[in-house]
Amino acid sequence: MELKAQFEKAITDSKSLTEKPGNDILLQLYSLYKQSTEGDVSGEAPTNPFDFVNKAKYDAWSSLKGMTSEAGMQQYIDLVNKLKG
Repeated sequence: MELKAQFEKAITDSKSLTEKPGNDILLQLYSLYKQSTEGDVSGEAPTNPFDFVNKAKYDAWSSLKGMTSEAGMQQYIDLVNKLKG
């Protein structure tokens, strides 16, 4: 199966996991998805000191800067498969 098709299947599978992953795993999934679909993060980090969620998302995505789309897709697939058990 082609990588893009595997990635699309992993996205679908991630929405039907038997257990909801913890916040750290959710941030990993989010950042890998964004890196795979949009590339490196752009813009400034949120500066509102009370905007914890968007700051965490920005930081997680930013940590993947330079990762190729293909590498992001593969890591996303691997993580979802691990979560599926």
